[in-house]
Amino acid sequence: MAVESRFVVIRQGVEVETFMDKKAADEYDKMLDMADSLAEMFEGTALDLNEKIREELCIYLAKNREDVLIALQAKKPKPAPKAKKVVAKSEEQASAPLSATDSPEQESIEPATVAVKKISKPAAKAPRKAKANKDAA
Repeated sequence: MAVESRFVVIRQGVEVETFMDKKAADEYDKMLDMADSLAEMFEGTALDLNEKIREELCIYLAKNREDVLIALQAKKPKPAPKAKKVVAKSEEQASAPLSATDSPEQESIEPATVAVKKISKPAAKAPRKAKANKDAA
């Protein structure tokens, strides 16, 4: 007999979502708390938003809180991925065949230019002399 642990997020007496992982359930619950707080904030404004749009907007902002914080300049964006990864993606895209809907005229995005800085390694040290040579002298 197998035993399964399930974590259920309950809001106002209604099961909202079920998770197999406690961390995922806690994150979802936190996101819903943020959406509720945003909804309260929007209710107090002069903006005329119907309930459905306000709910969707609040959930969207809560799910994308990292991007919102970056847009508000409350948080710094994550550093760009390493050059090798970007080059690899560009090579994959370049080698991928065009589909019937893709055409060179439609694509106006230029491939990213990546500058790679060569880092030189310090010269290797000479190997140490064996102790046997010291003892013999």
